[in-house]
Amino acid sequence: MSAPLLITGGAGFIGSALADRLAAEGERVLVLDSLARPGTEANLAWLRARHPARVGALIADVRDAGAVGEAAREARAVFHLAAQVAVTTSLDDPVADVQVNLIGTVTLLEALRRHPRPLVYASTNKVYGGLHDVTLVRGTDAYAAEDQRLARHGIDEGQPLRFCTPYGCSKGAADQYVLDYAESFGLLTTVLRMSCIYGPRQLGTEDQGWVAHFARRAVAGEPVTIYGDGRQVRDILFIDDAVAAYLAAWRRIGEVSGQAFNLGGGPTNAVSLLALLRHVEAELGRPVARRFAPWRPNDQRWFVADTRRARAALGLPAPLDWREGVARMLRSFAEPRVEAA
Repeated sequence: MSAPLLITGGAGFIGSALADRLAAEGERVLVLDSLARPGTEANLAWLRARHPARVGALIADVRDAGAVGEAAREARAVFHLAAQVAVTTSLDDPVADVQVNLIGTVTLLEALRRHPRPLVYASTNKVYGGLHDVTLVRGTDAYAAEDQRLARHGIDEGQPLRFCTPYGCSKGAADQYVLDYAESFGLLTTVLRMSCIYGPRQLGTEDQGWVAHFARRAVAGEPVTIYGDGRQVRDILFIDDAVAAYLAAWRRIGEVSGQAFNLGGGPTNAVSLLALLRHVEAELGRPVARRFAPWRPNDQRWFVADTRRARAALGLPAPLDWREGVARMLRSFAEPRVEAA
C-alpha cells in the first residue's frame, strides 16, 4: 500500500475538501490538525465517515516538532495548510500568529529536510500588503484599477512583496522560507498565494471566509456588517477549482518547484462586496440588511490575481463563474444537514 499524502490543517475548509477529493481518487490521506478551530471536529468526522479506510488523523499542533516529524516521515508528499488565518487575530496576538504560521512552517520544512518530500504551501495575497501604490478609481459600487494592464489581468507575481499586519508578516515570511528551502536545500516546494476561496460546507466568519459568512447570514435572515464602504473588490475562487490547483501543483512539482503562483478567480471572477450582496439578494428573492463599520487596518481596497502563470504552468481550466458558484453555495446552505467547515 502506498504511503499517505499528508495534509496539515486537513480538517479545515480547504484541507477537508482536498482530503475528500484525494480519498475519492483512491489515495490514502493523513490529516494533521489541532482541531482548534470551530467546525474542524465535524469536518474530520465527515471525512472519516465518507472514507473510513483511506483517511487517518493525527491530532497535533503544527508547532509540535515530534508529531510533525512523525507525519512527514510517514508521508510521500505534503500539502501545508495549517495556519492562523485571520488578520484580526494576528493583531490581537502577534506572538501566537508567528509561532503557528512561521515557526510551524519552518518546523515542517526541517522535518522535510530530514525526510525529503514534495511540499505545496498555502500562502495568501496578503503578502502583497495593502497595495497602496495601486491607483484606484472609485466607482458607484466598486473600485477599479486605473492602470489598464492591471484592470485587464490583475496583480501578477512580480508585484513587490510588502508584509503588512502581523498575519501578512508571518505568512509572507513562511512563503519565502518555503521557496528558499527549494533553493538552499533542494527540496521540491511550491507556493500558492490564494485570494478568496469559497464554497459549500464553509463556515465563514467576519474575520475569514467573507463570501460564506455573507451568504450564511443572508440565508439566516441576519444582517451583514461591511467594514469600509463595500466597494472593495476581490477575485473569488470556487473550492473545486482551488482543490484542482493544489492537485496540479503536487503532480507537476518537478516542473514548478521553487516558484510561487497567484491563485484566485482572476478578472472574470472579481466582485465587490456590494455586488456580491446584490447577487445574493437576487438569488434569495429578498433584501439583506447591512450595516457599515470603519475600515480595517491595511485592508486591500482592490485585489485581483493575475492567474495566467498559474493556469499555464499547472494546466488549469477556466474557473467556475462566481455567480454560479455563489448560487451553488447558497443552495447548500439552505440544507440544514450540510456540515460546515
